[in-house]
Amino acid sequence: MEVSVVKYSGEQTGKKVSLSDAVFAIEPNDHAIYLDVKSYLANQRQGTHKSKQRNEISGSSKKIKKQKGTGGARAGNIKNPQFKGGGRVFGPQPRDYSFKLNKKVKDLARKSALTYKAKDNAIAVIEDFNFETPKTKQYLNMLSALSLADKKTLLVLPESNKGVVLSGRNLKQAKITTADQINTYDVINADNVIFVESSVSKVENILNKES
Repeated sequence: MEVSVVKYSGEQTGKKVSLSDAVFAIEPNDHAIYLDVKSYLANQRQGTHKSKQRNEISGSSKKIKKQKGTGGARAGNIKNPQFKGGGRVFGPQPRDYSFKLNKKVKDLARKSALTYKAKDNAIAVIEDFNFETPKTKQYLNMLSALSLADKKTLLVLPESNKGVVLSGRNLKQAKITTADQINTYDVINADNVIFVESSVSKVENILNKES
């Protein structure tokens, strides 16, 4: 599959880049995508939720009434979970939600996600560029030139670029990543994926090398 390379100003360069079939035209595996997205979202969870159990509540441990003869149910102390202000039964405790996913499954998921974007013609390639001064307006002008101002976009850089990152980080629908940090969730979540020309080969080398 060939994609035309344009300048970040929207002008045609006359060049084309060939997308590898081994990365952008495989048989998509939906289950691999599901597992990788599930893993990514699980890894984002802090897992710091906590509720106090009966033994952690402040209060007297004295039995509040005698066991028999009151006509009501027997009860222990005021920290009983059945009473207001008592401890919680089986409440949430701090835990780690992350789980291991094999590299081959991750690679398959990323390839599958990129394949779907290629099938939907949702991949654009722009010539290597740099913003000397970080300006959000410059980044917005670039998206407008590509007719993507109202879309969720993922820009894939060959390596970290402070000027570009600072220019786009305040935009709600714009995400910026590097070739070695690209993940399935970001690809699937974006309406369009924008590759900087030199990042295409890097992504292909990474995914083919790790397969």
